[in-house]
Amino acid sequence: MKSNLVIKSLDLAGLQDIAARLVRCLPRRLTLGLVGTLGAGKTAFVQAISRAIGVDAADVTSPTFTLLQSHRSGDQILHHLDAYRVMDEDEFLELGVEELFDDEQAWTLIEWADRVEGVMPRETLWLEIRIEEQPDLRTVEFRTSDSGLARVVETALREMMPSG
Repeated sequence: MKSNLVIKSLDLAGLQDIAARLVRCLPRRLTLGLVGTLGAGKTAFVQAISRAIGVDAADVTSPTFTLLQSHRSGDQILHHLDAYRVMDEDEFLELGVEELFDDEQAWTLIEWADRVEGVMPRETLWLEIRIEEQPDLRTVEFRTSDSGLARVVETALREMMPSG
């Protein structure tokens, strides 16, 4: 995505709508780097993705202390990681994340991914969630260097993007 795709003034239902739209079109293998301050909605977004693929969202909690949770729905696997407590990129790699990145039927979603950006796959879809002045609203920004993935995301979210 040469220019970032930004969607503003989203509430929780809007985050769920984004997740549902993306689930219908994302490739079978994907790494999603989630960025945002504490309470921005990173885990809520992972729960929305999980719900959209048929995983009980109640089973999806922040893996801050466990570092990794994996969920399965049909033949789709969701690996949910949290890099907040990871000391550095070497420690993150020691978790075996490269195997997760290469899993052909898995989405690997990493909260606080900006802390390990140097070891993230080049084709990562980055999603930054920012709290707006009105605290129940969010701005979501997508970016990726994978042009094919950028087109998929833009097509899926076209109706939610501001016109003009």
